[in-house]
Amino acid sequence: MRVHRLLPVLVIVALLMALVPVATAQETVSMRIRCKAVPPVEEWRCNNFAEVESQVEAALGINLELELIQDNLDWGPYKQEFQLAAEAGQAVDIILSGHEDIGTWAQAGFIIPLDDLIPNYPEFADVVPSLWESMKGPDGKIYGIPQDAEARPLYFSKPLLRDLGWSDEEIEALPEKIKAGEFTFADMLDVAQEAVELGVVEEGNGYWHRPRNGPDFLYFYYGMGGQVLDEAGNLVFDKQAALDVYKLFEDARARGIMTGKHLGIEWADWHTAVSSAENVLFWTGGTWNWGDWAVNYVADRGGEDYLFENIGVALVPALKTGKPITLTHPLAYMVSTSSKHPDVAMALLAAITTPEANNRHAIGSAHLGILNAQLESEEYKNARFLSLTHPMLEHTTFIPNHPSWGAWSEAYWTGIQSVESGEMTAEAALDVVVNRLQNEIPGIVIR
Repeated sequence: MRVHRLLPVLVIVALLMALVPVATAQETVSMRIRCKAVPPVEEWRCNNFAEVESQVEAALGINLELELIQDNLDWGPYKQEFQLAAEAGQAVDIILSGHEDIGTWAQAGFIIPLDDLIPNYPEFADVVPSLWESMKGPDGKIYGIPQDAEARPLYFSKPLLRDLGWSDEEIEALPEKIKAGEFTFADMLDVAQEAVELGVVEEGNGYWHRPRNGPDFLYFYYGMGGQVLDEAGNLVFDKQAALDVYKLFEDARARGIMTGKHLGIEWADWHTAVSSAENVLFWTGGTWNWGDWAVNYVADRGGEDYLFENIGVALVPALKTGKPITLTHPLAYMVSTSSKHPDVAMALLAAITTPEANNRHAIGSAHLGILNAQLESEEYKNARFLSLTHPMLEHTTFIPNHPSWGAWSEAYWTGIQSVESGEMTAEAALDVVVNRLQNEIPGIVIR
C-alpha cells in the first residue's frame, strides 16, 4: 500500500528532474602533434599548443588530451616516420614539415585539403598572403598552415674583412652595395680569393655553403636564370643554368676559395666554425641560424651582441640575372588523414596563429613573422635582427611543391658535390645529372 501511495510523488519528482539541466561528461579528444625543433630556440613550435589548450577546450566544450612529440631528429628519418605511420593509418593528427612535402603527401593522400575549413577561423585571414602560395598542392588546394618564414642570407666576418684592410665604413656599407647590385657574387669570390692568398683564411675557407643538401642551393640556379616549373606544372631542368652553377663551384675550387673539405661535416662543427667569425670569410645559411648561434655557440662570448659586433648579414649577391636573391622555406602544419578530429586540429592551429604566439617562436629563434599584425607589433619591430632581415622577403624565391622535387634536388646537388670535391668537371657532372633526372622523373622537361 505504501508503495502505491508513493507512486504519484515519484512521478512528480521525475517530471521536475526532467526539466532541470543535468551536467554531462565532456567528450575527451586526444590529439597527437609532431614538431621538429632545435632546442631550446625552436621549442615553441609544439609548446605553443600547450599554451592554448585550455582556451580551445573552453571554446569547443571538450576535454583535450594533447601529446606533443618534439625532437631534433634529422629531416629524413623524421619524414619517413610520418610516411610509414600515414600508410598504416596511424599518423599523428598534426605534422610540422617543410612546405615542399605538400606535393608528395597530398598526392599520396597523407594530408587533407584545408580550403573548406580555413574560412571558419578569422585568425587565418591575417596570414601574409604570399605564404599561402607555398601551402598549395599540385591541385591548387591549400594543405598547410604557415608556421614560420625565414630568409637565407649571406653572412660575412667583419674581423676578417678588417684583416684584409677594409674600413668599418666599408664593412657596414656592404649589405646595401649587395642590395643595389654593386657587389656581386663574382666580387665576393674575388675578395675570398684575396683572403686565401694573403693567409687571412686557410685554403678552402673563403666561402662555405651548408655541408649537405637543402633548399639553399636553388637560389644559385635561380640566380643563373634557371626555371623549375613550366606553365603546365612540369618540372624543368635548365642545363645552361645548372652548368653555370657547376662552373661557379669548379672555379671556386680552382682558386682555393673552396676545397670541398666542409662537405658532409657535422652540423655542430659547421656552426662552430662560422659563428666564431674567426675561420671562414663568407658563408650562406638561414636567418634561424642566428638565434641558434647566439644561444648554443657563442653565448659565452656575449651571445647576440657578439654576433652583431663580428658578423654581417646581407642578401645573396647577384649572379647572372644581376639581382640579389634569397630563398624562403616556410614550415607548415598539416592535418593528417589519420586524424579523427580535423575540426579540433584546426581550432588548435587557429589558436596559435596569433601575433602573441608566433612572436614567441619568431623572436626566440630568429624566424620571420607570418602575420600582418605581427609585423606591426612593437615586440617584433624591436627585435633588431628580425627588423634587419625581414625586408629580404621582397627578394625571395620558393622551392616547388612538386612530388618529384626531392629527386630533382638530389640530382642537382650531386653535381655540386662532384665539382666542388674535384671528382668531375662541370660538363661531366651536368651529363650525369641530366641522365639521372631523365631516369628518375618521367615527364621532366630538359632545356
